[in-house]
Amino acid sequence: MTAHEAHRSYDAVVVGAGHNGLVAAAYLARAGRSVLVLERLGHTGGAAVSTRPFAGVDARLSRYSYLVSLLPKKIVRDLGLDFRVRARTISSYTPVERAGRATGLLVGGGEKRTREAFARLTGSDREYEAWQRFYGMTGRVAERVFPTLTEPLPTREELRRRIDDEEAWRTVFEEPIGVAVEDRFADDLVRGVVLTDALIGTFADAHDPSLAQNRCFLYHVIGGGTGAWDVPVGGMGALTDALARAAREAGAVIATGHEAVRIDTDGRAAEVTYRSADGEAVAAARHVLVNASPQALAELTGDAPPAPAEGAQLKVNMLLKRLPRLRDDSVDPREAFSGTFHIAEGYEQLATAHAQAAEGRLPTAPPSEIYCHSLTDPTILGADLAEQGYQTLTLFGLHTPARLFERDNDSVREELLKSTLAQLDAHLAEPLADCLAVDADGRPCIEAKTPLDLERDLRLPGGNIFHRALSWPHTEEGTGRWGVETGHDNVLLCGAGAVRGGGVSGVPGHNAAMAALEATGE
Repeated sequence: MTAHEAHRSYDAVVVGAGHNGLVAAAYLARAGRSVLVLERLGHTGGAAVSTRPFAGVDARLSRYSYLVSLLPKKIVRDLGLDFRVRARTISSYTPVERAGRATGLLVGGGEKRTREAFARLTGSDREYEAWQRFYGMTGRVAERVFPTLTEPLPTREELRRRIDDEEAWRTVFEEPIGVAVEDRFADDLVRGVVLTDALIGTFADAHDPSLAQNRCFLYHVIGGGTGAWDVPVGGMGALTDALARAAREAGAVIATGHEAVRIDTDGRAAEVTYRSADGEAVAAARHVLVNASPQALAELTGDAPPAPAEGAQLKVNMLLKRLPRLRDDSVDPREAFSGTFHIAEGYEQLATAHAQAAEGRLPTAPPSEIYCHSLTDPTILGADLAEQGYQTLTLFGLHTPARLFERDNDSVREELLKSTLAQLDAHLAEPLADCLAVDADGRPCIEAKTPLDLERDLRLPGGNIFHRALSWPHTEEGTGRWGVETGHDNVLLCGAGAVRGGGVSGVPGHNAAMAALEATGE
């Protein structure tokens, strides 16, 4: 877009071309609305991008967000997206040392194999049967809750009736998830594997009375109506590239390098002031959809900002020449790393790590989980790398709140990365460092991002990957009909901070588009 178009009026201006903004733009444009998307960066995609982070190396990584579960097939169908996901063959592997022996728990590969793995680790079928009952319950919740995410918000009682299972309702919506984990499971490692879904990007204890961990758990077990987490074929950028194409083909104008700096509205008409290389200009709109954080929304509208958010994760991207061998030689590394590889995530380890971080200290045994996407989708590697057996690794660390990095982000990052990899090395038959590839400049192919790095790079408040604490998927005071409404009638929040936001879902983008279309009689 050029300066001479600066004063054009649009039916909708979308601020931010992350995946949710692109979903909203595509829906509105397909409904015949004129749409302008303003993106501060020089590219679309936000945190859902694929990049080549290592100089001279043809490996296209999902640099920030990396797995897909919450994206409804409805959105893919409605927008005609050329986008696919691929299921992982193994759910998870968790190494542990017991009685001086390297062993672990491999979940996946069929019911018989999984049952045997539980029995080998715990000595009986009890934990496996408890596992089956527990995830049977969450599966029923997923079937009932997931379809509601793209509908107007149900009330709490409507959602309770829809779930129609009082035990499930109490477990997920009323009692700290730690109660159910401790009541249902006896083995510390099994308890920890269950709890991790409640802690992704969420700094909370299993018994936190706020139930922040329960809300996190809910969103991690309902995706697709099954709770499965899949690998995006071509990397996460394949999704946002497909969304950008769909929006443009429907007629939306996407202007990168254009930063929105102010929104003025009387509730019926709005003006969005933005800056670009051509200077400052204004676009008029009937509706403004903000694909940014609630803090950014408040800054744009001049309203009082919400309470500060805080992220709590370490994100590490790596490229390996080969997968490392495991101390537990009963497991093929190609299976162990194809699912979620849990490190230092026993139940008591997680509790200790949280307590240490809450006291302002780095965890002595930082918990993390690892994913090798190239085992499931080798297309993200250049042909030469794939032929030579190179593999990607993504590591996601827990219980590292932003406050821990404030004294010196660079040195704390280095210290945390070193201790995190040491936890992994304890379960390997060779040091991970020996397996790392090197870039064109001879540097190891590894990069780490703290919450403060994400705040700087992506403007995530406090580095929080959800923009703020996750919400329940039902109405509460002030949530509005779709969960995207703000204090201004024609300004909608379509970012991860909307009700039912968080993760790569497109749900806030869909819901904001539906709210805008309803308001204009569609």
